[in-house]
Amino acid sequence: MPTYEYVCEKCGHEFETVQSMSATPLKLCPAELCARKKWGRGRVKRKIGGGAGLLFKGSGFYITDNRSENYKQAAKKAVSDAKPAEKTEAKPAPKTEKK
Repeated sequence: MPTYEYVCEKCGHEFETVQSMSATPLKLCPAELCARKKWGRGRVKRKIGGGAGLLFKGSGFYITDNRSENYKQAAKKAVSDAKPAEKTEAKPAPKTEKK
């Protein structure tokens, strides 16, 4: 369930409430959260929230995940047409003996 932010027009108190998306927005400042000594029954407005962070889990998402079939076929053809690079093995450096 999302968390909504409200601000009371009478006392200026800002608070958050967890509500379902289908629930009606609050109209009055709740008595237990009111900043005044005596509950002022102030009207509240729902603030525009910045939203929540987006969390991706798993092995990752890549730009190539949603490529068209034509693009994928052209990429495969380009890879198969390219000549394989010659492999050269690196020889280990000769060890020097310490006396």
